[in-house]
Amino acid sequence: MKHILLLSLLTCLSFSVRGKIFGRCELARVLKKAGLEGYRGYSLADWICLAFHESHFDTAVVDHEADGSTSNGIFQINSRIWCEDYKHFKPNFCRMHCSDLLTSNINDDIVCAMRIARGPRGLGSWMGWRENCEGLQLSAWVKGCNP
Repeated sequence: MKHILLLSLLTCLSFSVRGKIFGRCELARVLKKAGLEGYRGYSLADWICLAFHESHFDTAVVDHEADGSTSNGIFQINSRIWCEDYKHFKPNFCRMHCSDLLTSNINDDIVCAMRIARGPRGLGSWMGWRENCEGLQLSAWVKGCNP
């Protein structure tokens, strides 16, 4: 039993070691380079505000939802629709495993988030953005950054 607990702990630690907590300006630079400034009419500040309210810029965050799904990574992308978690085998619209969203490389997170933002709800697909960012003056999220 002790071995199982130790193995579980080591597995959890390996995921958190691979993750990263971005600084606000560092994330702004990465997102701008990826083409999110102005994507689908959203400012870079919208994307930074979204990432903060979903994960506090932490790529290793996994939130377990009431329906048994998980929300994963810096944008909290849900396993029920967007990524594969071996529990919800369809539809996996981003064609990736959910664990890919937990690493320090957020390129796949960005591609998937762009796909979600192309939907009819745009960034409104995320509750964190709707409740904390939508319709607000967001320039402070990129103030002092040189993205």
